[in-house]
Order: sequence, then structure tokens, then C-alpha cells
Amino acid sequence: MKANETIIVEEQLSAPISVVWDAITNLNSMKKWFFNNIPSFKSEVGFKTQFNVKSEERNFLHLWEIIEVVPSKKIVYNWKYAEYSGNSLVYFELFENINNTTKIKLTCKITESFSDDIPEFKTESCRGGWNYFIKQNLKNYLENS
Repeated sequence: MKANETIIVEEQLSAPISVVWDAITNLNSMKKWFFNNIPSFKSEVGFKTQFNVKSEERNFLHLWEIIEVVPSKKIVYNWKYAEYSGNSLVYFELFENINNTTKIKLTCKITESFSDDIPEFKTESCRGGWNYFIKQNLKNYLENS
């Protein structure tokens, strides 16, 4: 993924905005659909957390910092990895629809290029990962909660 590249994933969710907000900001909820090994999380500007994800022989120590919060509307992470160059901003934006449904828009903006040598950092992998998390995991979590 190269600097200035942007990936956008949108999904309509059959849940009110308050429930979706809880799913993307409450640690116990996040562990059920996002990463089950997040050690701590607060939807507060300046909050930082880190956790490792292993893929084949590679470790990806995730480094997150919350840089913007608009309750029930938007949360923005600075997202990078300890072992690799590259940096991104990840936006979760919520839009209330009629009938107590919510549109989520996930935007991943690359602010510093990631290495092309690592399969997980290819654009297709990133897009596939976000589709998996938002269109499958989050949607299934909300429908079955």
C-alpha cells in the first residue's frame, strides 16, 4: 500500500447507531468481531494500545492511537506496526438510517507507504481484510447478538 492510497468499505447494518457504536468502541464487544486479543481500549483521544497478530512466520505488533472521537458518529485511529515501516489512519463513521438501521463507512488512508514485499500489505489484502471485518464479522456479530 502506497502513501495517499485509500480503501473504503461501506455496509448497511440492521442495528441502531447506539448498538453499532458500542460494537466498535467497547472492548468486550470488539473482542467478539474484531481482534480477540486487544488488551484494552477506550474511545478517548490520546488512548494507545498495542497487541500482536501472527501471520505465518511474521509478527504484526499493532500500534493504535485514537486521534479523533465524535461520540456515536466517528472514531479515528492512527494504525501502524512496530516491526514495519508504514502508517495509516482508519476512520469508522456511522450514519443513522430510518428503521433503526445504521450505515458504517470504514476508510483506511495510507499516510506513509507500507512495504510491497509483505503480502499482508498489498492493497488487495487490506481491502479483503476490511471487507471481512465489516461486511462479515461485524455484520454477523450484530445480527446474532
